[in-house]
Amino acid sequence: MASGEPVPSAAPRPGRYGALLLVLIASYLLSAFITKRWIEALQVVLFTVAMLLALRSSSVSRRGVRLLLTAVIVGVPVMFVLSVSTATGDAGIGIADIWTGLVLLIAAVMIVYRVLSFGTVTLQSIYGAISAYLVIGFMFAAFFGAIYHFSGDTFFVPGEKVLGTQTFQYFSFTTLTTLGYGDYTAANSSGQAVAVLEALTGQIFLATLVARLVAAFRASPDRHG
Repeated sequence: MASGEPVPSAAPRPGRYGALLLVLIASYLLSAFITKRWIEALQVVLFTVAMLLALRSSSVSRRGVRLLLTAVIVGVPVMFVLSVSTATGDAGIGIADIWTGLVLLIAAVMIVYRVLSFGTVTLQSIYGAISAYLVIGFMFAAFFGAIYHFSGDTFFVPGEKVLGTQTFQYFSFTTLTTLGYGDYTAANSSGQAVAVLEALTGQIFLATLVARLVAAFRASPDRHG
């Protein structure tokens, strides 16, 4: 190669999403088996960590990274206090739920954009797609919780007891997968509208992104992560 000619750079590869997937699975298992109120505050931290892991693997500009890090540094302590404090009541928990939902929305967008920006599908791409799917389920669960707390602790039809954040995550993932056991049903129009939106999102996500990635991964000779 002649001197002065640009050196070809290596083809960019997808970010690494194994740690993110583990954080999401751990967060779900913690909320499923621990019913204490502090688990909601812990999930605020865990989901923020998930967003940071997605940010690490994203192609966000330095300015965007600084903005997101500033928001995290300022927001996480405040939302943690709102989640555990009894002084702020339902309003404080609802605000924390909205924060959590927005954080997860940012994470989902970054993951999907990053995964779609690479032509070669690897195992990390599959991890990223699964992580995004879990993030979407947690995101809708947070928004369901916000609706519940801002609606005077009403969301489901009478007689369906809310045990905590795990109830909304259960309802969210059964809605996302369109499993629909029927043991929990949104009672008001706002909850019903968001539930329908989640069901549509889940079907589109599986039928387009995940199916496309799996098909491309099987056909790709380069399957290493």
